[in-house]
This record gives sequence, structure tokens and C-alpha cells, in this order.
Amino acid sequence: MAPPPRPCCYLVAALLLVALMCACAAAAANVPITTCRSFCGNITVDYPFGLRPGCGHAGLRDLLFCVNGALMLHLPSGSYRVLDVDYAYRGLTLHDPAMSDCRALDRSSAGRGNGFVVETWREPYLSPDPDNAFLLLGCRASSPLFQGFPDRHLPCRNVSGIGCHDYYACPAWDDYYDNNGRRTSRDDAPPECCAVPWAAIRAVNVSRLECEGYSSAYSLAPVRATGGAAGWAYGIRVGWALPEANRGFCGACRATGGACGHHMESHADLCLCGGWNSTSNCDSSDDAARSGVAPSTTRALSSAVLAAAGKHHLGMNPPCVLPCRPPRHHDTDASDSPFVQD
Repeated sequence: MAPPPRPCCYLVAALLLVALMCACAAAAANVPITTCRSFCGNITVDYPFGLRPGCGHAGLRDLLFCVNGALMLHLPSGSYRVLDVDYAYRGLTLHDPAMSDCRALDRSSAGRGNGFVVETWREPYLSPDPDNAFLLLGCRASSPLFQGFPDRHLPCRNVSGIGCHDYYACPAWDDYYDNNGRRTSRDDAPPECCAVPWAAIRAVNVSRLECEGYSSAYSLAPVRATGGAAGWAYGIRVGWALPEANRGFCGACRATGGACGHHMESHADLCLCGGWNSTSNCDSSDDAARSGVAPSTTRALSSAVLAAAGKHHLGMNPPCVLPCRPPRHHDTDASDSPFVQD
């Protein structure tokens, strides 16, 4: 009768199985950086944004789209061309083609331009910069802008040195003055231009505000731009913010070979680790969810093998997991061990 396998067989099997599973998990976590990082034209799209479903932060999902090589941002108020994404200062620069500037006014009685309106659920993550001024043009006296502030028009103000007084000096206003240099509108009419910050009204809906159009300019420099309104940067400067609990999540995920994304149903943060996902990073297996072999599966299988080895010590003889050679009766020295000897 052949003798039972030695206990070392089970230890070898356990060690080999654990090594195999760890190697598989490590290989799966080596996710290509292009999994969620994309390019549209000459602009890099990276966390917290994403062009693919499940990439980026959930608060900024379904926001950016690459259309014929142009990066576009879609909101309820309309579509905007993305001119720049500044990851260092967390800012987007947007352009609305129907927006007025210093060279031309784009106005109509029905209202021209998108303005800027964000979904309520997205507001904690995306909003115009505090130094961005919206200049609303040709608003009626019945506009919500002027209700509650009779004769004073308190909502209208300079925003970071940007205001209507300088804007009136633009060539675009030449058709709105008579030959004597006086405004063609009545003195008791609302101002032709009303500059407001985003925080004052929380939504720039041109038609709902009963305005004919708008312009938008922003300031990134601590000093006032030279040349008046002609030197302003025209466009909409938008900033993004992530929850405090999210700080450091993407860096930890990437440091362990993962790509940063979110769960498409619960919208929770996910570190994409190849064949499995984690809510922290690819080195963490406590919260992993994977189809196939996961780190938790590795622990379970290795525990089972070690338990089998333990049963041998209790007098039980489970089947050998890996082919093991039984010891010879005449020789039990170290040279017959499956371990490599130095």
C-alpha cells in the first residue's frame, strides 16, 4: 500500500496557487492608461471627465462629447465648444457661437444665445467661475432681473473689473448711439446692458430673463485688463469641484495600475482594474467585484488548500491538489523535497 502524501505537498500546492492567483490579479490591474483617457482634437480628456460610459466622476458624466474632432459640452441650455481644459486650475473655457462680444452684438427679440443653465443635481460639481461676468443685453423692464429693485437695478454690477460701462465703448455698440453720441433708448428704460455674476441669479436663461442676447467675459489675471473691453477674454469660464471624500481617490487608483471611473447605476467611485473593479484601488480586495478570479477568490482558494493541508495533520487524506510524489521508504532526506535547495 502506497504511503500517503507528505504534508509539504499541500503547502507547496497552497503556495503555488496563491502565487498564481496573485499573478493573475496583478496582470488584470495593469489597465492601459487610454482606458479612460481620451483625446478630441488637441484637447486631452481625462479624469474627472470621460468620453466613455463609466469613465470619469459621476457628477460630470454625460457632459463632454467629441463631435467631428471638436470637444463639445452639453447642458440643458445648449451646446458649447470647449476651447480649453485646465486640469491644474480645474477650469473649462467654453464658447457659444451666438454670444456677443466687443466686435458684434448678436441680439433678437426672441433672445439669442444659450446663456448657461446647469442641472440641479450637477450644480455641486460644475458652475461658472466667480470672476466670470454675464452681460445681459436688451432686457425688458418686466425681466425678473429688475423685479424688486425699482429705479436702482441692483443686480447689475461690475464683476472682477468687468462691467457694462467699459462694454459700451466697444465698436459693437456704434449702431445704438445717435449722431450726438447719446443712447437711442429712453432714459426711463432699463439699461441696455446688465452685468451679473453667476451667484446672483444661478441660471442665465436668456429667454426666461426676457433679454435679447448676452455676452460673457472672464478675468484670470489679478490686475485689470488693459484696453478696456477690447482686452477682455470673451467666453464662459467654468470651474469644477469634487467632494472632499473623493480627494486622492484617482491618484491612489492610478498608482495601483487602475483607471478612474464610476458605477453606471449607483454612480459611486470605482477604480477600474481590468477584469474587476474596486471602490478604493487595485491593491484593495475587500471591496472588489469581479467576473472570474478576484482577490477575494484568491484568498478563499488558498484558504481551502491550507485547510486541506491542516486536515492531513488530523489524519485525513484529501486528494492531492497538484501532482505530488510520495516519499520513498528508503530515502527521506532533503534531496527529494520539491523545494529547490541552495
